[in-house]
Amino acid sequence: MGKKVKKKVEPPPKDVFDPLLIESKTAATVVLMLSSPEEEVLAKACDALYKFASKGDENKVTLLGLGAVEHLYKLISHEDPIVRRNAIMVFGIMASNHDVRKLLRELDVTNSLISQLTPEEDVVIHEFATLCLAHMAVEYTSKVQIFEQGGLEPLIRLLGSPDPDVKKNSVECIYLLVQDFQSRAAVRALNVISPLLELLKSEYPVIQLLALKTLEVISKDRETRIILGESKGLDCLLKILETNEFSDLHVEALAVLANCLEDVHTLQLIHQTGGLKKLLSFVGVSTVPSIQKNAAKAITRAAYDSENRKILNQEEVEKCLINLLEIDNDGVKVAASQAISAMCENLASKRAFGLQGIPQLVQLLSSDNEEVKEAAVTALANLTAASPSNASAVAEAEGIEPLVNTLNSQRDGAIANAATVLTNLAMQQPFRVNIQRCGIMSVLEEPLRSTNSQVQSKAAFAVATFGCDADARTELRNAGGLGPLVELLRSKNEEVRRNACWAVMVCASDELTAFELCRLGALDILEEINLSTGCKNNFSEAALEKLLDNNLSQKYSQMGYLSSSNIITDGFYDCGQIKPGVKFLSLEELSMQKLTDHRAIIFINAKPQEDLTVEKEAQDSFYEQTILSPSISRKSNREKASSSMASPVEEKQELSGQWCSLSKSSTSEKGLRKGKGKKEEEKSKEVTQITSKVQDEINLENSHWLPPPDLILLDYINDASKTILPLMTTREQVMALAQFVADKMGGPIERDKLHDFSWELHISEIEFELKCNIVPIGKVKKGTFYHRALLFKVIADRIGIGCSLVRGKYNRAWNEVKLVDASPQGIAGLLLPPQEYIVDLMFEPGYLIKQGSAEADQYKHI
Repeated sequence: MGKKVKKKVEPPPKDVFDPLLIESKTAATVVLMLSSPEEEVLAKACDALYKFASKGDENKVTLLGLGAVEHLYKLISHEDPIVRRNAIMVFGIMASNHDVRKLLRELDVTNSLISQLTPEEDVVIHEFATLCLAHMAVEYTSKVQIFEQGGLEPLIRLLGSPDPDVKKNSVECIYLLVQDFQSRAAVRALNVISPLLELLKSEYPVIQLLALKTLEVISKDRETRIILGESKGLDCLLKILETNEFSDLHVEALAVLANCLEDVHTLQLIHQTGGLKKLLSFVGVSTVPSIQKNAAKAITRAAYDSENRKILNQEEVEKCLINLLEIDNDGVKVAASQAISAMCENLASKRAFGLQGIPQLVQLLSSDNEEVKEAAVTALANLTAASPSNASAVAEAEGIEPLVNTLNSQRDGAIANAATVLTNLAMQQPFRVNIQRCGIMSVLEEPLRSTNSQVQSKAAFAVATFGCDADARTELRNAGGLGPLVELLRSKNEEVRRNACWAVMVCASDELTAFELCRLGALDILEEINLSTGCKNNFSEAALEKLLDNNLSQKYSQMGYLSSSNIITDGFYDCGQIKPGVKFLSLEELSMQKLTDHRAIIFINAKPQEDLTVEKEAQDSFYEQTILSPSISRKSNREKASSSMASPVEEKQELSGQWCSLSKSSTSEKGLRKGKGKKEEEKSKEVTQITSKVQDEINLENSHWLPPPDLILLDYINDASKTILPLMTTREQVMALAQFVADKMGGPIERDKLHDFSWELHISEIEFELKCNIVPIGKVKKGTFYHRALLFKVIADRIGIGCSLVRGKYNRAWNEVKLVDASPQGIAGLLLPPQEYIVDLMFEPGYLIKQGSAEADQYKHI
């Protein structure tokens, strides 16, 4: 037997430590352990930190402050799989904190995380790496990093992972990434549709929901919708809608279908397979407001295409939408109204809605919800556009009053569309009258002041529509609406400016409104507009002309032309050609000016005798009661009695002169100082002071200024009516009137003695006599071209002879008439076009000069 050998036991190395169990209750100690070289310590430290971070956001912030993120960043690429896994788990939990994500972006952790998504890697690493990426993808900068570092491809691949958490995190990250259009195009190229459709079969609702949300985002692109249709994705969506168990997914499924319905090809595919009918039936039986609302939105988006509208009309989508208007949910009502607006582009749909849907929409105008009101009135605006039958349906549904009330809405869209509907209704006379009775012009005053260009445009258009009625114009004027309307002429918006010009043109149809528009500066603004090639429009030119047609004095002063349709009436005055930019003064303002050596203002006022008597008595009464003392009143009566002995012409001249004197406070004393004795002279001084004060008060109160009468002109008109009107032809009347005017204005003048015709001195004498720059035309006995042409036009207008008045240079003016020449000899009954002639009033009164001839040019420019 051999001897047993005893083995020698060697002592352990001096640098090897026996296993030691370390327990720590402080996070700081554990974070320090992340610097350990031992894998086991690192793994346990990471595991401890994972549990600590999972307890709440405060712990994550604590670890961030202790520098744990920087240590963990080094460990996510550790060679030991357990250390790597545990470190990534901590990142996955901590990345839910905003400050942690900020540091992770700075460390560019996404690249390291993406590198962990390889197929051979542990499923737990996949789970928490995708979780961390999903947290980070919430912010745009991280989305860009993930996209640029190629994160989409491995994420899409992991949609097929057997682990549901990996699927959930991956699809959530993809959903966040595809919010950016670059990622949408990239996932389409990476064939993401099929994996997403597979996820719809998942047993986990959260995965199905995220898959649908992702499909909803990427199906906004047409190319994706085509792939979805080819992949039988539409069938999957419809099956979800048909399955009651998936009711929590119905809203998202409808959102995807809404995108698909935008595409004609896709809608046709759904229609051919019966899917559209199923969809509308589903909406009809559903009682979930969110589903009903999204279905209506889907129809709205589809209805933007004309071909889609035809398909939807074939499936009688109108009934579905009308039923949705009855749902007791404001969101559904808004969506249904918007869908009706979109479908109105189809004429068949517009007729269908007109028969059934208009009463419901009118009821919605009384809703307390401003959004509902706006959506309903927008639908009515589209329904009544170019549809008299639908407009009638709105009126029959008693919609006029609520529409007028909607003009006071808080939403600009509601106001603009209410104005549109009312304008559409106004195309029919009975409805326009009813709308005016509701006081629309008063209500429009506020929308005209809006800062919204759409509201401004529609309000101005409504004014143009309703302003054709005189009472409506008066209502707008009294409501203060002309001021904001004139301001809209300055708008930089072309449509607003055009509609404002149109409204001004319509409102200028009566003299009072035209005068107020001019006072507010409309003429000046329109002139500026018409001088600009970029701003002027057809309505701006027409508005200017219309304003001037109701203010002929200014028209003649600015344009130097009055047509045969511009009838000169009492109150007209010729103050000469006004320079551009110079304010045009009213006759009352001109009467307040002191006597000057400037050109006299020729005034027209041929009042009938009875009108003059009433005005004179009222005027005398005013001065006697408020200004003149009893003694002066008696003096005026004595003067009236003594003047009765004078000739009729002298009486008329004296009356005119006295009127001018009384009309100017600066000359009141001169008009009254005809009495005798010191007492009356003192009284005159007192009266002058009182008169001045009273006149100032009158001006402050905007009292009506009475123009001086011209009884001589009245006699001219009466004489012309008796002697000229009975003549057989217009030609004879024109010639006779020319001779009549010339006789009253100094007779014919020889051409070579024109410079000796001292008409200027004569006019100056009249001005001095009247102490006034305003000269009634009847007092002019020596008149030159422009006096005679004006008198000819005045009398011609009164007795019905059509003629124009044209101002030339160097005190020239002339009248143009259109006359039909006799038929050529031997051709009886031939109707020739009228020829235009200039009437000679100076040299050979009654001689007709053919327009365009050398003789006519000579007459104009001599």
